[in-house]
Amino acid sequence: MIPKAPPRSGQVGFLYLPPFRIQGVSIAGEQTMVQIPELDVAFDIGLCPKIALTSPYIALSHGHMDHVAGLPYYFSQRMFQKIGKGKVVCHEEIAGPLQRMMASWVDLEQQQTEHEIIPLKPDDQIEIKKNIFLRALEVSHTVPALGYSIIEYRSKLNSEYIGMPQEHLRDLKKQGKEITHTLQIPLIAYTGDTQMGPFLFRDEFAKAQIVVCECTFFEDDHQQRAKIGKHIHVEDLVGLLDIWEAQAVVLVHLSRRTNMQTARQVLDSVVGPKQASRVHFLMDHRANRLRYEQQAECVNT
Repeated sequence: MIPKAPPRSGQVGFLYLPPFRIQGVSIAGEQTMVQIPELDVAFDIGLCPKIALTSPYIALSHGHMDHVAGLPYYFSQRMFQKIGKGKVVCHEEIAGPLQRMMASWVDLEQQQTEHEIIPLKPDDQIEIKKNIFLRALEVSHTVPALGYSIIEYRSKLNSEYIGMPQEHLRDLKKQGKEITHTLQIPLIAYTGDTQMGPFLFRDEFAKAQIVVCECTFFEDDHQQRAKIGKHIHVEDLVGLLDIWEAQAVVLVHLSRRTNMQTARQVLDSVVGPKQASRVHFLMDHRANRLRYEQQAECVNT
């Protein structure tokens, strides 16, 4: 008798939500890595699929194994493949343990891997691309945890100067006049693992173009489990989707106990078809492939 072939695992989920690609692998308790290539960042790195190596920044939400175990490999492969030193952004309380984790590899490998660990306090931010900032947002999980918002800073001319000739504007600038103001435009928000809380209603989430949201539990009788583990339950999405203006919400971190068809049916029932229409599941490979094929067909016609 021929044995069964091993199950497929680690297939990268992919969504094209113009102008961004959202791609990665996220299964509760196993691994999470969600990458936005256009913005040079990946959120979490439970394992290290090849695509993650192209991101110079890893924004780590918290220190659980399924979100951090791939970090040493990411650092090592970035150097081995001569891509450049990898950088990880993390909650200030876990920066020390991460440094010790990396130090432990020196004795094992008999070599030192270049890396950079950047601790952030809640509401701190760093520039990851020109005028693009990664802001840390405090969330609530069973260990110190951060969500993130990627924000574009855009300069805009003050209304009283609109239509004024360029030479006049240049003269005003030379005189030290403030003729512009800065807009902060949330592009993508990432909740990380968290329970519900007022922090999820901040503008960084409410105004983001895309929200990547952990949603681990879908079963009616698992609401208490969600509270104990400090995770999002599908029922929580009712209030969030009313506030979040995002054109797309991408759900990640589903458990294997919930198949995609069931998850979609439950979502439609809980939040209603209209709200559900802007919600996508990163690991729903079939639906996402069909959607991408339709997008490609529209471009080619």
